[in-house]
Amino acid sequence: MINYNSVTELKAFLKENNLGMRKKFGQNFLINPHIRHALINALDAPAGEAVWEIGPGLGAMTDLLLEKGLHVRAFEIDKGFVSILNNIFSQNKNFTLVEGDVLSTWQRQPSARYLLGNLPYNIGATLLAGFIEQGRLFKRMVVTVQLEVARRMAASPGSADYSSFSVVCASAYKIKPLMVIKSAAFYPRPNVDSQAVLLELGDEVSASAAPACFYPLVRQLFSSRRKMIKNNLAAFFAGRNTGQQTPAETAALALDKCGIDGNKRAEDLAPADFYSLAKTIEGMGIL
Repeated sequence: MINYNSVTELKAFLKENNLGMRKKFGQNFLINPHIRHALINALDAPAGEAVWEIGPGLGAMTDLLLEKGLHVRAFEIDKGFVSILNNIFSQNKNFTLVEGDVLSTWQRQPSARYLLGNLPYNIGATLLAGFIEQGRLFKRMVVTVQLEVARRMAASPGSADYSSFSVVCASAYKIKPLMVIKSAAFYPRPNVDSQAVLLELGDEVSASAAPACFYPLVRQLFSSRRKMIKNNLAAFFAGRNTGQQTPAETAALALDKCGIDGNKRAEDLAPADFYSLAKTIEGMGIL
């Protein structure tokens, strides 16, 4: 069995099996066993449940999930790691391995209620936003992401980190930052610190109930952060059928209907304001 806690033994294992760490895949092994157990505990998935695991690597977290009696569907892009994972876990009936880039493979997989992932820095935000916008929602997710991404996920209106990604996350989940994970907890050691984040499915507004224009609207209103909402909203209506009204007139009407000051900027609006505006636009028949 691999000693997931020892950098020396991991290096030896990789060399013995002619494996390398590929920077383009954002590969970093979490070598701190206390943090691994803390993440599993935060996921709090009951035995028998299905769990998606993103980026299992050599299987340190996979092993813990299977010990909990969970049905693990692991997504791994590295062919060398795929071979190792199959060697270790293929005899376990609760283990399924999905080979390839998770960005292009997850859509064809059966749903699960839980997700755990040490997400590659270069795809973390894209992957999470894709899940939400395409309605693939989990009861609970525990993800490790770059500290900057974690701040954006949990940012409040008016803060420097508040962005369209903040609104997308808040549209479906309650966000709870967990522990900051220093770079020394990983091998190879990344250049920046990470943070674990707990996402629990909200009980009010869900992404599946959002108007069709909600996510395009959020992106448009944040596209030029320094512009006032009324100007970005007019740009959103440009090219759409607004009848006899100009895009600017339609923007003013929509903002008036939902009581939002058009002179504000997107960073000043709460997620509920974006939702209200999208519902108003839907009610106006402009999608």
